[in-house]
Amino acid sequence: MSHRKLEPGKLVVASHNKGKIREINELLQPYGFEVISAGELDLPEPDETGVTFEENAAIKAHAAAKASRLPALADDSGFCVAALNGDPGIYSARWAGPDKDFAMAMRTIEEKLQTLGATTDDKRRGSFVAVLCLAWPDGSEEFFRGEVEGQIVWPPRGTQGFGYDPVFQPDGHERTFGEMTSEEKHGWSKDGSALSHRARAFQLFSAGCLEG
Repeated sequence: MSHRKLEPGKLVVASHNKGKIREINELLQPYGFEVISAGELDLPEPDETGVTFEENAAIKAHAAAKASRLPALADDSGFCVAALNGDPGIYSARWAGPDKDFAMAMRTIEEKLQTLGATTDDKRRGSFVAVLCLAWPDGSEEFFRGEVEGQIVWPPRGTQGFGYDPVFQPDGHERTFGEMTSEEKHGWSKDGSALSHRARAFQLFSAGCLEG
């Protein structure tokens, strides 16, 4: 499947989330883009009315591309808990409330798991999902999806990362995302594997739109 190539220059990251912007910035660094966030451009945050990660990523990317007249990259991501039928999923940020209290959100998940009697590893499965949407001012778009599965731990461990990172231990690892450096979490090589959901989506985006 062929993808539209993105030419080097200015690129808007359609987010106001500082942690997310930092990660995307680090991933884009080697490609020579001048990255500007939607927050720096004072762009309003559009209402995320979609019911999938893809729909919400597209809403953000197209709004930023249209307002800035520049290509825009948006990420919609979430934490999906198998025992909670995939919740919080696309509502991951909302579970943290207006104050972005992820300690409260993690506690809410744990309380729900305890109520369900989900105390064994097989009942404490979860995944992180990230969907990148690259949109151009002319309305064209490209999508890339990354996922990583693992265990939900309690209590939270580590102060690195952001969001639900401290309660997620990816398969094959002894530490949570909250205990990993950003390089460990989303470092990747063109020939190697990426760990985080965002890095996996970015690896596909890089191969599809930045290389060749």
